[in-house]
Amino acid sequence: MTAHRLARWWPRTLMGRVAWIVCGSLVLTHVLTVLIILRERGDVGQRMMLAYVSRDVATSMAILDRVPPAERPAWLPKLARQNYGYAFGQASGVASDHALAHSLEDVVAAELGASRVGHALTTPDSSPWHPHLLLPLRLMDGSPVVLDLHPPRTTVSDTTLLLLGLQMLALGFAAWFSVRVAVRPLAQMVNAANALKPGQATQPLPEQGPQEVTAAARAFNAMQARIDAHLSERMQLLAAISHDLQSPITRLRLRSDTVGDEALRAKLHADLDDMQALVEEGLAYARTAQATQEALRPVDLYALLDSLVCDATDAGHQVSLHGPADLPPLMTRVQALRRLITNLLDNALKFAGQAEVHLVVTADALTISVLDKGPGIPPGELEAVLQPFYRVESSRNRETGGTGLGLAIAQQLALALSGRLSLSNRPQGGLQAQLTLPAPR
Repeated sequence: MTAHRLARWWPRTLMGRVAWIVCGSLVLTHVLTVLIILRERGDVGQRMMLAYVSRDVATSMAILDRVPPAERPAWLPKLARQNYGYAFGQASGVASDHALAHSLEDVVAAELGASRVGHALTTPDSSPWHPHLLLPLRLMDGSPVVLDLHPPRTTVSDTTLLLLGLQMLALGFAAWFSVRVAVRPLAQMVNAANALKPGQATQPLPEQGPQEVTAAARAFNAMQARIDAHLSERMQLLAAISHDLQSPITRLRLRSDTVGDEALRAKLHADLDDMQALVEEGLAYARTAQATQEALRPVDLYALLDSLVCDATDAGHQVSLHGPADLPPLMTRVQALRRLITNLLDNALKFAGQAEVHLVVTADALTISVLDKGPGIPPGELEAVLQPFYRVESSRNRETGGTGLGLAIAQQLALALSGRLSLSNRPQGGLQAQLTLPAPR
């Protein structure tokens, strides 16, 4: 339970943890230093007090020895001091083993003589940190006198406390600033890693600062360059293969026309159509890397969605649009958004024959959902279908025309729009593809 409570107070960020350790160590060291100084100051003050008290007690006892017994009580208030006084009679208390009590006995006995000094006692209100001592004494005629001593407390003035507080604040600020400067390169590296997107140029980290930070930034920039080169090479390879396959497919199509067997010719044409669709999808997927290079333009989102729905309706499909029409213009990459929604609509119409488009706007986000009543996707494969060339064979086969690139293209376009594409199965059956974009400002 204690460990759990400590974990709740333990900062989650590296900066918070390092700052907590550094500031905590500085404060603890500072407090211990102050306590040591106060202890030393108290010891010095105690030695000075004992030296003064011993001489003053000797003087007071000498005065009382010379004063007639009848006048002695009147002299007691005159001989009293701020922290100690005198009284006639026997001392009542418990034998004290406090170090101050033994020191008091020794210094007073050195001035008066051991025969005239008894053993120091403590009263019930005494404490180890602030003892209340009673020291039995005797005058020359044997009259008993009690020295009632309240040692002064070692205190710190308000000015000293204020200066200590300001000093600790200055130390805390210096520690916080130092830690912030030290961990800032890590925050920059995290931001740069989060900004990495396929086909989108990113600024390299500045290679400056301490030697370790410079080496880490240089390694990160080299890794980023390798990733960009790999992605670019992959897209170029896919585009080249898809482009170069078009000519052989065309020649095969021409040669298949010369086949006399009609059934065989139909099968060859079907296979060539599948190959042609795969090539076209490959080219489309390769072009998604260039989506981030499209300039941002304002667009009436409802009008854009309405035009896509009307195109599908004119083609004989059952498609409907639901959502507010009075939206402020959305700054986005219009062609990329058009391709993305078209892909989602084509996917829904291909497997369900109908689709619904829902537009919802909140204060923080804008969502475009394409819903169908098709077979849906197994829950364990909702993430996998967003990867290139992945198809769900149990529900979507090649006879439907699927190549496994439609949703992958939509996923890449969503990233180019700084959005997020998610898939989920509807409770009443069918698939919901939801695109989340930043809300228009």
